[in-house]
Amino acid sequence: MSLLDVSPVVPVVVVDDVARAVPLAEALVRGGVRIIEVTLRTDAALESIRRIVDEVPDAVVGAGTVTTPALAAAALAAGAKFLVTPGTTDSVLAAAADTGLPVLPGAATVSEAMRLAELGYSDLKFFPAEAAGGIPFLKSIAGPLPTLRFCPTGGITATTAPTYLSLPNVGCVGGSWLTPTTADPSTIERLAREATALRSG
Repeated sequence: MSLLDVSPVVPVVVVDDVARAVPLAEALVRGGVRIIEVTLRTDAALESIRRIVDEVPDAVVGAGTVTTPALAAAALAAGAKFLVTPGTTDSVLAAAADTGLPVLPGAATVSEAMRLAELGYSDLKFFPAEAAGGIPFLKSIAGPLPTLRFCPTGGITATTAPTYLSLPNVGCVGGSWLTPTTADPSTIERLAREATALRSG
């Protein structure tokens, strides 16, 4: 199964406190969201991935914001099940591929998307979605690039997500609204349930 087919919404999670990782992941799973992208933006990120892998077996946890070859290797060592890059350089893409994990490489332009397609990638992250053209951009490239599907991320909200998901070249969206920094597990579970109700088409 493609990463884009696991859930309509992939929660993009920034964890500052390792102690929050497992309760957060458990709440998402209870709400029906099994896939979790933990961004490698904090010192707590890699240990958070380790703990979720060890303690929440129903979660499919990956590492986001993979911006260097070293981060790709570290994510693999932490037990990540997939990698997400915000953009794509040769060295990062090669290191990500070397891990053997599924990779969702980032693209923000037609040329970047075409290059990744040439390299064999058909599922891409479109980032930063809203700043890079959003829904009009994705509509405009569906014709010339019909084999590509996207997970747009960046500036998407619960309000705009359904419109993104209605596009034929969007498999899912990434969003941070499922896991607000101050939210308790019951709130995260409710937001996850609402997210699982979002469907394309």
